[in-house]
Amino acid sequence: MATIMDKELQQWREHTELLVADLIADGSNEEVFHTIEHHFASENFDLLEQAAITAFKLGLEIEEPEEAELEDGSKIFAFDISTEQPLDVEIIFKETQSMYELAQKCKVDYDGWGTYFEE
Repeated sequence: MATIMDKELQQWREHTELLVADLIADGSNEEVFHTIEHHFASENFDLLEQAAITAFKLGLEIEEPEEAELEDGSKIFAFDISTEQPLDVEIIFKETQSMYELAQKCKVDYDGWGTYFEE
């Protein structure tokens, strides 16, 4: 029986496959590294800050945590971890899996990844 973690990772796998395919179909340059931004969020600033510190200690490049307001008026805190990767499903998904596991360990939400079109 598949666990919730397995199901969520499968969804991130599908997200990765679709996003990479869309970027390639749109003509993003497959020969260059892309900046991958992994998004983390929590309603609890202390948990999010601890996750950012943990990521920093792992040698990852983190962005400064920020506060945002959701549509319902509630507050959420977020930060990104940035990496440089080739536009390759297997490489990006392996990294996504590591980021998801980091979020689980730190008790914050992993909110996926994004990148930019590269000429």
